[in-house]
Amino acid sequence: MIYVVGHRGAAKVEPENTLRGFRYAIELGVDYVECDVHLTKDGHLVVIHDETVDRTTNGSGRVSEMTLQEIRELDAGKGERIPTIGEVLDLVKDKVKLLLELKGEGVEEKAVEEVKRRGMEDQVVFTSFHVERLKRVKEIDPDLKVGVIFGEPPSPEEMCRIALSVGACGVGINHRHLTEEHVREAHQHGLEVRAWNPDTREEMLAAIEKGVDGVSSNRPDVLLQLVKEKISAGEI
Repeated sequence: MIYVVGHRGAAKVEPENTLRGFRYAIELGVDYVECDVHLTKDGHLVVIHDETVDRTTNGSGRVSEMTLQEIRELDAGKGERIPTIGEVLDLVKDKVKLLLELKGEGVEEKAVEEVKRRGMEDQVVFTSFHVERLKRVKEIDPDLKVGVIFGEPPSPEEMCRIALSVGACGVGINHRHLTEEHVREAHQHGLEVRAWNPDTREEMLAAIEKGVDGVSSNRPDVLLQLVKEKISAGEI
């Protein structure tokens, strides 16, 4: 069965990386939601994709140079505030699993602390394009799950070598650069493969047909409907 991930909640439907967006995705019936984290100037872990607040809020400035209070005063869309990772974890706990992308520098310890405090080790996969951040997570607790993200991945063999070197349980590959060879090689090494982020039915179908284990999308509504149709037709 293919698992469905609401990317940043449902970034093309609701304001991205907001509690509103995550609630929407959960209500749709996704298996996972995905979020990104950065540290504020005063050491709080907030859920936002960019290094700055400029694109996704009515403010401007670097997250690392702002306090939590300053960030909380911003509108992240439809009156939503930028949430803390604690708020997101509390929202998703025992409802869906979380792909927690370690986007900013120095976020590893705080992210692990927040997850472990809630006893959610089996509900969270720490992901990153930066393998050193995943290595740090494993140093803190070898039992935590990590996944390597690739934009345009190297050869299937090298991709698997990198993932296995950090003890990853899977890889995420940009759907535009996903190949059946990458999926086949990953499966031979016991790694799950997630395609990110096809947002049209055609792109989603192409990813599914390559044999992936999961798909993340900014349109989880469209993806869930497609998966439902494929299941009804006995195609997956």
